Amino acid sequence: MDVRTAEIADGIYRFSSYVPEIAAPAGFTFNQYLIDAEQPLLFHTGPRHMYQAVSAAMARILPVASLRWLSFGHVESDECGSMNLWLAAAPEAQVLHGATACMVSLNDLADRPPRILADGETLDLGGRRIRWIDTPHVPHAWESGLIFEETTGTLFTGDLFTHVGDGAALTHESLVAAAAATEAMFRSTSLTPQTAPTIRRLAGLAPRTLAVMHGSCFSGDGARELQALADYYQAAFETAAA
Repeated sequence: MDVRTAEIADGIYRFSSYVPEIAAPAGFTFNQYLIDAEQPLLFHTGPRHMYQAVSAAMARILPVASLRWLSFGHVESDECGSMNLWLAAAPEAQVLHGATACMVSLNDLADRPPRILADGETLDLGGRRIRWIDTPHVPHAWESGLIFEETTGTLFTGDLFTHVGDGAALTHESLVAAAAATEAMFRSTSLTPQTAPTIRRLAGLAPRTLAVMHGSCFSGDGARELQALADYYQAAFETAAA
């Protein structure tokens, strides 16, 4: 599998694999992100079958064994399927996640005990600083959460802004229309009264880069993008409720 590497912010690398068979003819990308710091962090591990290709791509940036942290949005194979393979390859690595995920899944699934981060808790990686944000059921799964890298203003959005196709690694064009079209195709988001408010809370971070799991990343006014996405989901919820 071809894994393409791009630096989307200072010291933050996107590893992207394109799968044309998913959502054909547009295809679908699976992205993992490396935060290069004194304590390197990988956000999204990818599924088990992608491990060899993704780890080889990462090894061109820094040794896999030097990884200190693994994290992801929620417990799902494309988010954390290869988690234990990474833990085996990086003897000092530990999973980071919110309390809910650790309680219901990761205390059992991870080969080493995970590190729990409280909502809003920050962690200094050495040159980079992340903040954990609980986002239950947004976009889906009770244990969902995201990280915000404060020094570069990068929000790792997980499945938010998911869109099909094989676009540029980083764009200044809005992702909202493409995300709405893909949501109409997959219906993957949990529509609840808290969906839009949770996304608006993320907008308060004023991110400069949105690191998207499926599709292109965005550089620019991240708060405006998140507010527009929240508007879309608020309208979708109100339509469904009616």
